[in-house]
Amino acid sequence: MSVSEKLVLDALSTVQDPEIHRPITDLDMVDGVRIDGGAVHVKILLTTAGCPLRNTIQASVQQAVGAVEGVESVHVEMGAMDDAQRKALRKKLNGGRPEREIPFAQPHSLTRVIAVTSGKGGVGKSSMTANLAAALAAQGLKVGVMDADIYGFSIPRMLGTTHDPQVVDGMIIPPIGAGGVKVVSIGMFVPDGQAVIWRGPMLHRALQQFLADVYWGDLDVLLIDMPPGTGDVAISIAQLLPNAQILVVTTPQVAAAEVAERAGSIASQTHQRVIGVVENMSYLPQPDGSRLEIFGAGGGESVSRRLTAHLGYEVPLLAQVPLDIALREGGDRGEPVSVSEGPAAEVLSGLAKTLGQSARGLVGRPLGVSPVQN
Repeated sequence: MSVSEKLVLDALSTVQDPEIHRPITDLDMVDGVRIDGGAVHVKILLTTAGCPLRNTIQASVQQAVGAVEGVESVHVEMGAMDDAQRKALRKKLNGGRPEREIPFAQPHSLTRVIAVTSGKGGVGKSSMTANLAAALAAQGLKVGVMDADIYGFSIPRMLGTTHDPQVVDGMIIPPIGAGGVKVVSIGMFVPDGQAVIWRGPMLHRALQQFLADVYWGDLDVLLIDMPPGTGDVAISIAQLLPNAQILVVTTPQVAAAEVAERAGSIASQTHQRVIGVVENMSYLPQPDGSRLEIFGAGGGESVSRRLTAHLGYEVPLLAQVPLDIALREGGDRGEPVSVSEGPAAEVLSGLAKTLGQSARGLVGRPLGVSPVQN
């Protein structure tokens, strides 16, 4: 029996994407089929080049096509979708319905959006986000935090949220954390201890839902706890919130500073603005008033200087946060130290005052004036 393209496509229609749970043929992941006698060549397009389930999909395709009568060998070529193909896939997954409006992306929005990012993990980015949020709220500002660190979420614990979000007619009501901060995180929607294994389109859709389907209300500031690096989430945030500003967190260590610089330099490609650098774990205060620089010195200044040169405008070093046991203890208890007393609290409170001085935007705001008719 000769092998036909229809038989091969029928076999491929039985292969489902392991995350989206729809046939890869429906998702336009099959880019081509070539048949040479009993040899079948199939090209599959992954949603991202670094898909963690690449081997699973490849093995499923080989098994399904190999079971077709007359097939003697199967060669699977794995590629990746381009931006247009990913956009078409998102539209298909959404059922062709118009996307809900993201209020913070509208011209009339007065909410200041700050994406807190870092080049690598372990520099205390989430701690800075949680404490900055609490300190801004303590100044009387209305603050929300979106935990965009999908794989390594920790904001719910650090801000002491104690219950899951409520859903009213499809609208998510964010829980209130320390200091009255509104909080949304993927950690509120998955069982304890369960890992989240998503690729680009799923990440994008989750972020979009957090922004469009959550009732944030009228916020002065929305802080976004970003994952480290410059991957899918950073790109999606730039697309969904082009007006977002970037706050870079690093440590004094040279290795951390080098990767932090790369995280900030993405702004030149996404046309966002880096508002400053925060150096965490800068020093350990000593009883005699001196400073013990456990992780070296100069990392924050280096990032500030190099980003200033690279971006063409001043990127200041806004704060150097000392090592403080109370900072760690507060994060574990869900009680941010920034609203209490201590060396770290003092610096974080000062950082919040610096950032809180920026007025809410007026871009696109109707001023209620009209031209005089002669």
